[in-house]
Amino acid sequence: MAQIYKLLFAGPVGAGKTTAIQSLSDIEVVSTEAKASDDVRLLKETTTVAMDYGLMRLANGDQVRLYGAPGQKRFDFMWDILSENALGLVLLLNGQASNPVADLRTYVTALRDFIVRTTLVVGITHAEAAGWQARQEVARELVSLGLPPTVMDTDARSRAHMAALVTALIYDIDPFAGAAS
Repeated sequence: MAQIYKLLFAGPVGAGKTTAIQSLSDIEVVSTEAKASDDVRLLKETTTVAMDYGLMRLANGDQVRLYGAPGQKRFDFMWDILSENALGLVLLLNGQASNPVADLRTYVTALRDFIVRTTLVVGITHAEAAGWQARQEVARELVSLGLPPTVMDTDARSRAHMAALVTALIYDIDPFAGAAS
């Protein structure tokens, strides 16, 4: 019988959550994009206000449900709702943001109980312009927060990049997931 898994994608506005789910999904993504009405409009025209939903179908018949949380703090009540029964968190951070480490702290603080029960991987988007320093700083902060420093530069538009990030999350859940029997 096919298994169904759930993953949560979170991160600040503009980090690439919607794009990442679109890259991974085998179905048309259900999105709750609305016209940005506050300072977000300076970054982008629309923003997620409730969630994004996509579905990956694995070769063995299993399914991975992909849920993207809104990035704005005023919608943070959705973070707890969407994290329910999820196996882990894919946290996307914009490497070009003024302070990716502060963004990391915001999400780790808000979702700490969930992260401790499950696992966390961090993808640094827009890394080509940010350089390796953003990844290094985020990894150091994860260690100081007592969390594994699973951090990768990633392109949310690339299915291969996003699949590598999800694979890293799966290995954090079960380090023997890829071992031969």
